[in-house]
Amino acid sequence: MVKYNPFVFQQVLSFRQSQGLSPSEALNLKSLLLKLDILTLYTPLSDGFAGMSLKDSQGDKFMLINSNDPIGRQHFTIAHELYHLFIEENPKPHICRPGQKKDQSEKDADLFASLLLMPSDGIMQMIPPKEQMMGNVTMATLLRLEHYFSVSRMAMVNRLIDLGFVHRENKPWYTAHPMQDARDYGYNLALYCKGNENLIIGRIGELAHRLFDAELISEGHYLEILNKIENAPED
Repeated sequence: MVKYNPFVFQQVLSFRQSQGLSPSEALNLKSLLLKLDILTLYTPLSDGFAGMSLKDSQGDKFMLINSNDPIGRQHFTIAHELYHLFIEENPKPHICRPGQKKDQSEKDADLFASLLLMPSDGIMQMIPPKEQMMGNVTMATLLRLEHYFSVSRMAMVNRLIDLGFVHRENKPWYTAHPMQDARDYGYNLALYCKGNENLIIGRIGELAHRLFDAELISEGHYLEILNKIENAPED
C-alpha cells in the first residue's frame, strides 16, 4: 500500500465540500472549470507537455491543456493543475511534464488529482462485493469504473492497486490493451483518443468585449477572437 501525504486527503475532501460535491461522485471537469472561472484553452502541444496553469496578481486563473493527449489523460492534467491553483501555497507558473522526476509539490498534485477524480467511496460502491473480496476486479468492472470516472486505464489501475482491489503483479494484464478491451465490451473509444482541439472554456468572449469597449484591442482582433470561439468544437 502506498504511503500518502495525509494532508492531501483532507485537502481533497475540503475542495469537494467547497464545490458542493459529495465524497463519492464523479466530476464533470468542464462544468467545474466554468464554475471556478478558469480560462482554459485546449491546444496541440509537444509530447511530454501535458499542460500548465497560472494565477495572476488579480486572482485570474488560466489553464492550458494538451489536446494531443488522450481525453482520460487530459482529465488527470486538469485535476493536477487544480491543486496548483487552489491548494498549493504561493503557486508559480509551471509546465506539467509526466514522466520527469518530481518534487514534493508535483507528487502532492498527482495524489490530489488521483483522489479527486477517483474517490475511494465511489469506487467501492461500483465494485461487486465478491470482487472486493478477491482483490482482482474483472475487466467489465474496470471498464465501468474508468468510464464512470472518465480517467485513463493506467490511472484507474494504479488507484485500484493502491486501494488493494488489484494485485500489482497483474498490472501488465490490465493495462495492455485498453482500447481493444473497450471495443470488446461495447464502450465508446473517445476516452482513449486525443480530442478537444481548440476548445475554449471560460469568459474569453466577455473579456474580449470589455477590452474592445475600452479600446485596448482593435475591432479586427475582437472579431478574430469571436470567430475562434464560434468555430471551437462543441463540448
